Amino acid sequence: MCGIVGYVGLKDSKDILLQGLKKLEYRGYDSAGIAVQNSDGVHVFKEKGRIAILEKAVDESVHGTLGIGHTRWATHGEPNKENAHPHQSVSRRFTLVHNGVIENDDKLKSDYLKDVELRSETDTEAVVQLVEKFVNEGEEVEAAFRKTLSLLHGSYAFAMLDSEDPDTIYVAKNKSPLLVGVGDGFNVVASDTMAMIHVTNQFVELMDEEMIIVKREGYTIETLDGQEVNRAPYTAELDASDIEKGTYPNYMLKEIDEQPAVIRKIVMAYEDDKGQVSIDEDIRGAIAASDRLYIVAAGTSYHAGLVGKQLLENLSGVPTEVHIASEFSYNMPLLSKNPLFIFISQSGETADSRAVLVHVKKLGFRTLTITNVAGSTLSREADHTLLLHAGPEIAVASTKAYTAQVAVLSILAADIANGKGMELDFDLTKELGIVANAMAALVDQKEVLENIAREYLADTRNAFYIGRAVDYFVCLESALKLKEISYIQAEGFAGGELKHGTIALIEKGTPVFALATQAHVNGSIRSNVKEVVARGANACIISLEGLNEEGDSLVLPEVHDALTPLVSVVPMQLIAYYAALQRGCDVDKPRNLAKSVTVE
Repeated sequence: MCGIVGYVGLKDSKDILLQGLKKLEYRGYDSAGIAVQNSDGVHVFKEKGRIAILEKAVDESVHGTLGIGHTRWATHGEPNKENAHPHQSVSRRFTLVHNGVIENDDKLKSDYLKDVELRSETDTEAVVQLVEKFVNEGEEVEAAFRKTLSLLHGSYAFAMLDSEDPDTIYVAKNKSPLLVGVGDGFNVVASDTMAMIHVTNQFVELMDEEMIIVKREGYTIETLDGQEVNRAPYTAELDASDIEKGTYPNYMLKEIDEQPAVIRKIVMAYEDDKGQVSIDEDIRGAIAASDRLYIVAAGTSYHAGLVGKQLLENLSGVPTEVHIASEFSYNMPLLSKNPLFIFISQSGETADSRAVLVHVKKLGFRTLTITNVAGSTLSREADHTLLLHAGPEIAVASTKAYTAQVAVLSILAADIANGKGMELDFDLTKELGIVANAMAALVDQKEVLENIAREYLADTRNAFYIGRAVDYFVCLESALKLKEISYIQAEGFAGGELKHGTIALIEKGTPVFALATQAHVNGSIRSNVKEVVARGANACIISLEGLNEEGDSLVLPEVHDALTPLVSVVPMQLIAYYAALQRGCDVDKPRNLAKSVTVE
């Protein structure tokens, strides 16, 4: 959550900063601001709400070749202009933006800042006030910044300006993502490559507990104890045109429509010279040496992990557990002797997952990240990475990244099976091609799905999704999509669980969506549908061709039963999409949510 941009060079920084912040809107935020420095000092503009509001507040006559910007997602203090970043010291000499959470800010304020009148409720302001305090006590700026960093507990990514230094951005990182972008006669700072890919594709990765001095002509990286670090830039493999909407009204619809192409791209990326999908030998060896897989993820990625468990156990016979990242660090189960941990994250920056990664690496366990972003924190710090090849996903509610995660997990499961000499009863490469065609057929049925959304969800305040076996996992994801973007209270249940309490909530007209894609439980889920219909529910059955019956609302093209989650989720995404549109919701930027959750 939150985003940072910074620029030092020869051009006017204002428009570069604003354009960079727009590229970070997908991360989720509730306020935004920029600071532009010139010979007259530092000019700060910040507002509650969208960047479009901030743009109107920026004085177009202000120009400066040095600046920083920020999008904030509130953690300390309500979303308002006073709590928005950038924050300034009392004299306004120092100006700072911050991602992350300072856990000991109250103690810092009571120990060091009793005489300072704070202007905000944030943890961030304590940091910029501390820097000024130490400078006023005689420290040089760099030393004051380093001393402040040494006192902090928690996560942070900082970019700071000094009004007396026209050519420097002071940068530091711990747990929160931050990069330095390198250009010809300029350098930039960004939370991720997407923010500044329009000005450079050369980026330097930063590690935890490093301090970086960024100037127009270069950068210096040091550890907190003053040891200089040499690190060359890498080339970001991201096309700026990939993150544009084109002719689509919003990113979410574009990303739903891209799913057939993503599946084909994944097959191409993992296909070997024999026409079979396979993974890197080192990853195969690491898994072969493990006795149990532990999938750690959050939100949509957790739901993909549940499907992945089914694939890994059923196709390759590998015992697999799935855990919610935010719980795992504080409630770790009894582990096997030789585990391998798989971290699933669209952004590769999920703070909860990274906390687990850091912990299990200290324990000496092997790690694998499945992510959409090469060079992301989870990718860099894990032993191995499998990329999703889904292309940038901008809409907060994940669609194509989810199906990409499931597809890559299916490839992983098939490869493990092949490595163990197990014969699969199907050709995964061929079956994924069939899946892509089925997806393409479904995204073309937008009018049908728009009508389903209108019929079942127009006036409701809640909805239920039921399924059995792997359909249950898809129901969890389907319910999440609906509540994420339409704000309809929705829950996914195993079909047989409704009658163990929740069926009490069923009343006349309650929408219940049922998935029926698994032959061995088809009769059972249809019995569950009859149970809710008997209590007045308005039931919508989505079934797989060959299992369909008269009265089903939608029939999915037939695919292999192990891969039905890739197909059944597509109409659920579109139903949620149209339900949100029909209620006037912003499908790309749902309230209170962020794309990249970079705080625990």
